[in-house]
Amino acid sequence: MTAFHSTALTVLRPLLLPVLLLCCACANAQDGDAALNGDWLINEKLSDNTDKQVERALRAAGERVRSSWFDRRKDRYRGGPADQELYDRLSYDPVLTIMPIEAGYDFEYADGFSRSVYTDNRNRIVSLTALDSVEDFSLGHWENGRFLVEAHPRDGGHASETYTLLEAGARLQVEFIIRPGTFSEDIVLKRVYDRKP
Repeated sequence: MTAFHSTALTVLRPLLLPVLLLCCACANAQDGDAALNGDWLINEKLSDNTDKQVERALRAAGERVRSSWFDRRKDRYRGGPADQELYDRLSYDPVLTIMPIEAGYDFEYADGFSRSVYTDNRNRIVSLTALDSVEDFSLGHWENGRFLVEAHPRDGGHASETYTLLEAGARLQVEFIIRPGTFSEDIVLKRVYDRKP
């Protein structure tokens, strides 16, 4: 190696290190991208009971919760105004399909309900004249091997979602912090999915 090459390598080494680290981070994000895709089925044994978590939030807000021995449904709190449908899909639907799209992912739930989660750093701007036509909106990004989503349902509330792949991608754990527009306390919920064969 010539003296020139040795000097050039010494000078360039500090500049190349950040580039190499960035490339490794990109590769890890792409690995996560591929593993997140697929069909998922809820594992009820490992998941929180949604109704119990809703009741916990209601009690924390000082509301009285009425329980009935005769009402054994697992989705007592499902079904409300149309602008709160996304909360029901996140917290009750037993199936989830995640597919890549050009600007992020498409999340599809039961009955063909789907939403886009954008990863292209877009901003959301809503004009005051278009308030009646506002739709659910979700933004996501990869951070430390987890996929983080910030959802803005039509009712003006919000949901934070953290997707973590477990067991070499065979299982998907999702942690939610949900605050519907009519709630004064967060609903904290964990759901675990198994990858469908």
